[in-house]
Amino acid sequence: MIEKGAAVINPTYGQIWKISVPIMLGGAAQNIITLMDGIFLGRVGEVELGAIGFVGVFYLIIASIGYGFSKGGQIMIARRFGEGDADAIGRTTYSMLYFEFGLAVMMFLFMQYGAYYFFSATINSDAIFYKSLEYLETRSYGVFFSYIGVAIIALYTGIARTNFIIVTTVILGVTNLILNYGLIFGNFGLPEMGIAGAGLASTIAEIVAFLVFLVYMAFDKQIKPYNLFRLPKINFEEIKTMLRISSPIVLQFVVSLGSWYLFFGIIENLGERELAASNVLRMVYLVLSIPCWGFSSGINTLVSNMIGQNRVDMVFPVIRKTVFLCLTTTMLISLPVMLFPDWAMAVFTPEMAILNMARPVLPLLMVILVLFSIGTIMFNGLVGTGATFASLKIQVVSAVVYISSIYLIIEYIGGELQMAWSSEILYWLVYICYTYYLLYRKGWQGVKV
Repeated sequence: MIEKGAAVINPTYGQIWKISVPIMLGGAAQNIITLMDGIFLGRVGEVELGAIGFVGVFYLIIASIGYGFSKGGQIMIARRFGEGDADAIGRTTYSMLYFEFGLAVMMFLFMQYGAYYFFSATINSDAIFYKSLEYLETRSYGVFFSYIGVAIIALYTGIARTNFIIVTTVILGVTNLILNYGLIFGNFGLPEMGIAGAGLASTIAEIVAFLVFLVYMAFDKQIKPYNLFRLPKINFEEIKTMLRISSPIVLQFVVSLGSWYLFFGIIENLGERELAASNVLRMVYLVLSIPCWGFSSGINTLVSNMIGQNRVDMVFPVIRKTVFLCLTTTMLISLPVMLFPDWAMAVFTPEMAILNMARPVLPLLMVILVLFSIGTIMFNGLVGTGATFASLKIQVVSAVVYISSIYLIIEYIGGELQMAWSSEILYWLVYICYTYYLLYRKGWQGVKV
């Protein structure tokens, strides 16, 4: 057993900030990669920009499956950390690693042999279809390092030691930036590969970041009590518990990002330019929502740790504090975009026709971000209690309302881009109201992790 005092986390504003900010970067690693790919491919052509919108969301769904399973492990580790059980932390970490590797093999095979049929059923444009496959051919190899990497991050997040996540994310971002410039355009003596180069650059960047984290772990004395360098047998009971907690989280990610994939599929019916404009908006959205992802992962750890310490009375105060920090941070980084919208969007594409189409949607995006900041923290506070099946209901109901409204707007009302994006507001209103109801009903207090 580790000392109980070493496992205590005090949910002050400073502690919430200290835990969440590194996760803000680490948890957004896949978003950062997708954003960089989009920025460079926006200089290649309209088709490439539209294709990365499709295949980028598709790969985010794949990545979110591994990330979702790691979230279950993170919640279990945070609970054991609150209880002071070092041996259980080590067992849970290895159960997570074993499972993530097996899952990575399955996802790799699907991308290699099943993506053609999946894309052919969901993409109308031949140009976007083949460019998407071209990207995925080199990107799919990164799934192994992505899945094992998120398991390691889940360990460090669960024990509230998140600082080194900043270092690995910076290394990942810089490596991806340099290789994108080289492999997409043929600079530095590298081959000019276009969209396939973006996929390869992202894969290599993930490998480099993963190796750096392994080296750090080898010299990290503070993780010795968890016996991580002694390979245990597969603990099927641990994996079963993790699956029970994680499966609804994974389904939440799939439903959420799957809704976005369907959104882009419906938007494609408006035209390739509308699709490209929506992709620019999506990338702005991803940048401005980075604080939300960091604070949402932090609240998972904080809530689970509070319950592990038998401090259930602190669950609601820590959620309220995190909502305040998340909303304030998101609005501060959104201010330059509101003041200089053309400059902000021009980072992703120089095409004025695309920028003119996207500009009217930006004020709407600010309203969406306010709701996102509130809803995602409340929701992940509920997830941190272990009530993941209840949170899955929220995601499914909200997604059904979301997709139904977009379909009606585009296919029946004949609405344009701005009206289609307004469906996000409806989505978040349903999301917040349902989450509020389940949190205050307090059924989560009987959930065992």
